[in-house]
Formats: sequence, C-alpha cells, structure tokens
Amino acid sequence: MKQELQLQPQQILRSELIQLPLLELEMRVSAELEENPFLEENDDSNDEVSKDDAEPVKDSSEDSENRSEEPETEKREVDWEDFLNNADHWEYRPKKSVQSDDLPDMPQPDVLTLVDHLYEQLHLNAFTPDEVEIGEEIIGNVNRDGYLEVELEEIAISIDFDIELVQNVHNRLMNFEPYGIAARDLRECLLIQIQHLNPPAHNTERIIDEFWHDFINKRYEILAEKTQISLDEVKEAFTTVIKLNPKPGEGYFNEKQNYIIPDMVVTQLADDEEYVVYLNDGDIPNFRINPKYRQMYLSKKNTEKKVKDFLSRKLESARWFINAIHQRRTTMIHTMRAIVERQIKFFENGRTHLKPMILADIADDIGMDISTISRVTNGKYVQTDWGVFELKYFFSEKMTTEDGSVVSNRVIKQRLLEIIDGENKKKPFSDQVLTQMLNDLGFQIKRRTVAKYREQLRLPVKRLRREI
Repeated sequence: MKQELQLQPQQILRSELIQLPLLELEMRVSAELEENPFLEENDDSNDEVSKDDAEPVKDSSEDSENRSEEPETEKREVDWEDFLNNADHWEYRPKKSVQSDDLPDMPQPDVLTLVDHLYEQLHLNAFTPDEVEIGEEIIGNVNRDGYLEVELEEIAISIDFDIELVQNVHNRLMNFEPYGIAARDLRECLLIQIQHLNPPAHNTERIIDEFWHDFINKRYEILAEKTQISLDEVKEAFTTVIKLNPKPGEGYFNEKQNYIIPDMVVTQLADDEEYVVYLNDGDIPNFRINPKYRQMYLSKKNTEKKVKDFLSRKLESARWFINAIHQRRTTMIHTMRAIVERQIKFFENGRTHLKPMILADIADDIGMDISTISRVTNGKYVQTDWGVFELKYFFSEKMTTEDGSVVSNRVIKQRLLEIIDGENKKKPFSDQVLTQMLNDLGFQIKRRTVAKYREQLRLPVKRLRREI
C-alpha cells in the first residue's frame, strides 16, 4: 500500500485556466467552442450586460463562486436532469467593464512583419535564384532584435553553397532597410549604419572599427590619444552612436507583441472613495450549453448507449469548462481585491508607497494555496491610475529603515534610480557613495545590496555611466 496524490480532471482544468493570460484564454475558449458540440456562442441581444450589471466586485459574485467550487471528492455521477434545468450552471456571460463599453471600435493597423519587409527587398533587388535562396535562409535566421542567430558557415553547409557566396549575400542584406539588419553583433550593426550617414562620420567609424573595446568602456582620454582627435570630437562620436539603432528589428511585429493588454482594471468610482476591480474579458463571447443538445440528452427517445455515453462525456466536459471559467473569474477578482486592500496607499499615492507583501499574505487573506496565487499573478497585468503593472510587481521583500519602520525594497530601488538619474554624469557616484547616500536617507543597506539593486535596474557601473 502507498499514498499518492491524484488530481481530478476538474482540478487540472481549473489550474490551467487560472494561469492563462487574456489572449491565451480567448484562444482556449474559441477552441472549446469548436471542439465541443455542447458549447455554443450565444449572440442573443437580450443577454447583453448593462453598465449597471457590469460591476464585477459585488457580494453576489460569491454565489457564482459557490456554484463553481465543487467538492474535490465529488462523484462522477451527476443528476443531469436537475443540472440541465438550472440555467445558472450552463452559461457564461463575460461582464464587460464600463471603461471597455465606452471605448469606440478602433481600426487595427496592418503591421508589416520584419520577414515580409526583408523578403520584399530581396525579390526587388538584382539577385540570382541561388542568391535569393541564400538570402531567404539568412532572413529566416534573423531574431526579433534584427541579429543573425547562426554562423554563416552553418548556413553555407545547410544549403550547400560556397561560404564566399553566402558572405557576399550577407553583406548586401545588411544594407537593406533597416540598415544593419542581419548583423552578427552590435559592432557590425553600428558600422553598417554609420556607413549610411550623411554627412559621413569618419571619426565615429574609425573608433567603432579599430578601438571597439575602448569605446564600450568609455575610455575617452585614451581614444583621443589613439585617434589624435580632441575630446570634443570624441564626444561628438559618442553622440552620433547614441542616435543609431542597436536593435534594427524592433517595430516590425504585430501590436499584440508590442502592447500589453491588462487582464484587470482597478479604478476609483467618481462619487465614492472605494476602489473597484473589473476583470477584462476582452473578446470572450457569451457562451452556453447548446439548448438543442440539452433537450436531446433529456429526451427519453434516444436510448442507444453509445450515443448516450458520447453525449454524457461531452456534456460533462462542457460543464467542467464553464465552472472552471467561473472559478477563474472569482479567484482573480478576489486576489486583486486582496492586493488592493493591502496596497491601498499605492493606489492612492503611487509607487513610492508600495508596502512589502509576499504571496503567502494574499493566500491567507482569501483562503487559497500559495500555488494558486502564484498562477493567478504570473503573466497577468492590471491597469491602475498609475499605469499598467504586472501583478508580480506588488510583491516584494521588506526592508527595515533606521527609525524602525518597514518599507518595500522596490521603494529603495526607486530612490536609487532617482539618485543615479540626478547625478553629475562627468563624475558619477560609486556604489560606495550610493550606499552612504541611501543610509543617510534612513535605508540601512549594504554596498553589495546596492550593487545587486543597480544590476536589477539594468544600470551600469560608475565607469560606464561617465560622460564627457
């Protein structure tokens, strides 16, 4: 005999749906509507949710929670006649927020992909059929930042062409628009762009080509000495490079990759101080159990066991899916409510008032497992009066100040960012000086912690922040 944990299909389905962000949930609902004949989209205009009913944060939501939360030990046998005659169990109506109802339908732009843009140039230029084949292979290995991800030798071997011909095509491709596309590294990318500048920037090109390591380490005086130019001319070269594009592939992907669609909205009612939470259901339609199939199942005319088993299986799957969707809605709203209650100062005053909070705090508040809260917050975003934030943003470790009060380490990071932004770039602060400045503000923090926070904020060391 042995003990083992077995998850029922309902639990697995709920876990899967809870962790899906909005766009993936839309695709999952669409797939279920296609695959399960018991589920159908409900376009009845009488089922539209009014603005008064669009408030998802109300006590009656507990009813849907009680409906969707079934005992984990429930039997598979279901009183289908009772179930199918209770409309509460067989329909899901997305509750649209007032904000989304008021927004007009905007035309969606036709965004040209990077591959399409490069293919277009490839076929409009004077390339031989062999060169076109090589060019398509190179383009197919360009990443979203615009860089070539494989070695030219590998491409030559894979399509059985001479390396010299592949190199020649690659050199021509890098001069396509955007300039520097398909470069193998940043240096090569910048050199191509510099060669297309008008007027020419010969000093900049020489510095990038011959003294790359001195350039990336900002050794201004050494560069001036090696190139026999003035510090002002070195500064001009750096200014030129700053205006170039280090990621030529950016901007050629569709808008869903460039924009974040929030899963929830937290706002304050105009004539009430209370914050309310809306779940963004996006383009999820009203859907329900098909009434014709429902009647077919309830009918006593068709007694063939094979048909009955098929209908029972599909009906059970539809029921689980609707309940899991209801459970996802309830869990997400309860989680966001709890976050708002604990972080009320943030929603009232902004980032600097974020409090320390961990997943276990929210799990305790709403009586759920930490793993469930982790799924809910992972990859989900909320729109607030202070911007759009990933739910993970609200969770941070605590730090004790000199006066004994407790603050979030995100507050310290924000203060560190402000100090570095305001420093004299001719003489940037060292990590030791930054540590002392934060200590003077009451944050008891060590130098290695400052270095860690600086790296997490993607801020370079003192030497690389220095400017002429």
